[in-house]
Amino acid sequence: MVENKLGEFLRARRAQVDPETAGVSSHGVRRVPGLRREEVAAMAKVSFDYYVRLEQGRERKPSAQVLDALGRALRLDDDARLHLFRIAGLGPKPTDAAAAEQVDPGLLRLMDMWSDNPAIVLGRAYDVLAGNRLAYALFDGFRQGPNLLMKMFFDPNARTFYSDWDRTASYTVAGFRILHGMFPEDPRVGEVLRTMLDRSPAFTEIWERHDARGKRLESKRFDHPEVGELTLRINAFDVKSAPGQELIVYHAEPGSASAEALSLLGTLAATRDRERRTG
Repeated sequence: MVENKLGEFLRARRAQVDPETAGVSSHGVRRVPGLRREEVAAMAKVSFDYYVRLEQGRERKPSAQVLDALGRALRLDDDARLHLFRIAGLGPKPTDAAAAEQVDPGLLRLMDMWSDNPAIVLGRAYDVLAGNRLAYALFDGFRQGPNLLMKMFFDPNARTFYSDWDRTASYTVAGFRILHGMFPEDPRVGEVLRTMLDRSPAFTEIWERHDARGKRLESKRFDHPEVGELTLRINAFDVKSAPGQELIVYHAEPGSASAEALSLLGTLAATRDRERRTG
């Protein structure tokens, strides 16, 4: 079967557009959620037949002008619009990412200097490539594999650890879709996707929404087994020397209960390290 990423994306996204919000008058019984194909075609100012061919995969080379119009009709944000262009073959060329991923030693040294901030490096397939001591203390007990998606969907503690699991999971899957579009031929990205689709109905349900979002949540709430509840703000940085890698740094508001809990967690981690070295 020939893969039809563009058609799947268009179908999934039009199903998520509320007709009333889009200014479409409702006529008759709607048998499917969201917009009808003819409504999307009219809003994008393309023929109905042409739009049907796009969804069915019989037309695979839409122009940039058509994609722009479809993005507006489907109310796509910047991340989803870039993903649309990419899967249609008009985005930035995919980076050759077949080589094994390594974290720059200078970045590792920098992370180790941040004693008050958990920091991790994620790879193209959301593998956790590295972390500093406080990050490993924060995610201690959250052990299902080195991959963030597998941890989130397979670990029995995940729905407790992430206080806003549904929201966090949705953002994580939407971010993974961006990476899948950037590195469609990457073996590890494909391996992780197949595993998730085979083993996790919850992942599959979110994946089939075709949300594509590069921007991360600004904060996350955690319920840590040792220090209790924490709300941590997030900063995410692309690693320029390694396309697809991302540095994630967490921090608590100064003077907050979360800052106190994070400080306690750092003390506990340092104590355990000393005991291991001397024991």
